[in-house]
Amino acid sequence: MNGINHAPSAPKLRSILAVLLVHAGQAVPVSSLIRELWDEDPPASGLTTLQTYILNLRKLLARVTGISAAEISKNVLVTKAGGYVLQVDSGILDVHQYHSLVTAAREALSAGDDETGVRKMTDGLRLWRGPALVDVPIGPVLESKRRQFEESRLVVLEYLVDAELRLGMYREVLTELAALTVENPLHEGIHAQYMLALYHSGRRAQALQVFHRLRGDLVNELGLEPGPSVQRLHRAVLNAEVVVEDQLSVSRSLGDIVGTSAWGNARQY
Repeated sequence: MNGINHAPSAPKLRSILAVLLVHAGQAVPVSSLIRELWDEDPPASGLTTLQTYILNLRKLLARVTGISAAEISKNVLVTKAGGYVLQVDSGILDVHQYHSLVTAAREALSAGDDETGVRKMTDGLRLWRGPALVDVPIGPVLESKRRQFEESRLVVLEYLVDAELRLGMYREVLTELAALTVENPLHEGIHAQYMLALYHSGRRAQALQVFHRLRGDLVNELGLEPGPSVQRLHRAVLNAEVVVEDQLSVSRSLGDIVGTSAWGNARQY
């Protein structure tokens, strides 16, 4: 509000607020909040301490919004049977905006409109300002959400690059793919995209180097060879054959990343 950061400075208060925010609109059980704060070793006073934290959060929300504490308790941070729910307006959180943009991208890609899909995915990824929940102490509940968010971002990036390759944007994706392959050394799909972009940019030797680096990492780390699709791409590059982008389309449905990977209805407490 007005450029001022009103987030609580106390670590455990930040954790509780983060748990409530990532489950906005859903009742979070008291047991989950206690587990997030103290894992499997809560103090005897854990429930009382949690209630004090909730009271302090309500006071903070009242101070920031100008709404009375009684109204906050009734309509914003609400006590439910066995837990608490944080009520927020639809679309007010960046995670909700991301969800909406990815859904729009899915619809565009399903209709064959790669340009709109690229634009929507790019807008959604711009909402990321760094790793998920980086400034919050992470317990087991938030760790589950953090992994979902990061996996969602990676899959959206895959689909974005996939669409950009279909649009012939080979050189435009090279920088992003160079970083992604370093960050994900065992990810075959991203390496295949990087190989394809390099190959179509006239950098055949580098494309082959990417394959051999991937193969070395897979063999050394997991004792596995690259999968059939990457092997086929390697042979095509080696033989200077024509490679069609659709051969590398990622196999998961974009609907999956809007559902189970990131914003699914399944509660993971």
